[in-house]
Amino acid sequence: MCTTCGCSDSSKPRLTNLETGTTIALDEPPGHDHSHPHTHDHGHPHEHAHSHSHTHSHPHSEPLGTTISLEAAVLAKNDRLAERNRGWLAGRSILALNLVSSPGAGKTTLLERTIRDLGDELLLSVIEGDQETLNDAERIRATGCRVVQINTGTGCHLDAAMLARGLDQLDPPPRSVVLIENVGNLVCPALFDLGERAKVVIASVTEGDDKPLKYPHMFRASALVVLNKIDLLPYVPFDEARFLDHVRQVNPALRVLRVSATTGAGLPDWYQWLRAQAAPGLEVSDHVHESVDSRRKV
Repeated sequence: MCTTCGCSDSSKPRLTNLETGTTIALDEPPGHDHSHPHTHDHGHPHEHAHSHSHTHSHPHSEPLGTTISLEAAVLAKNDRLAERNRGWLAGRSILALNLVSSPGAGKTTLLERTIRDLGDELLLSVIEGDQETLNDAERIRATGCRVVQINTGTGCHLDAAMLARGLDQLDPPPRSVVLIENVGNLVCPALFDLGERAKVVIASVTEGDDKPLKYPHMFRASALVVLNKIDLLPYVPFDEARFLDHVRQVNPALRVLRVSATTGAGLPDWYQWLRAQAAPGLEVSDHVHESVDSRRKV
């Protein structure tokens, strides 16, 4: 999907299991539906001598119809894999949530706080998505939570195939919750269904109040907005009423929760929403001690 989202083959994605320390190279770069390198060796220099005069706006541009067909094929394949993931998760009564945001909105801090506050109540595990480093996965692991890291290389999002490999390595137990921290990006993750129950977009007051209008596809694709860093409202030019109005313009049904993952303000509302999502498939009360013991043994 190079012409659509900028992903390229120059750095292949890989999955790291922090429990075992093993790293697995994923077969295909994110979003690509072919097995050959993307450098396209044509067997001749790329400069062509033409006997007729015409100009190219891009040296390797594809016809518009070709680009649209490729995008449709890639998304169709991803959607098929996402449905397979969704069936696998449903068959085990596992709640999977796809946490999306721009970089620095506070996804990892929210996860750390959630794990520490709810870890004795819900059986939680995490799939981390980043272009590079194990930094966020190490932070999650320090909470005692099971986690695997997917590094996408130059890819800008997780896709359904990556999640399938992540779930295979994570092996979450039945009646548990898998929190997926997607790559920091408000564009391409909106297009790629992973098989999750819902997308949760984490917005930050430090980003500005116009993000719902700038990135409408993400806010339309999400079931919940967590407005984070509200403790910084006195110090940043963020108009909360305008932000809420922009959310309603894009997605009138979208609920907004105000939180500070640092101070804990508003987090009970986030936890209540999380419990409500988990309740249909998870034995929240009777399963507590069994869940905690299972997590520690794995």
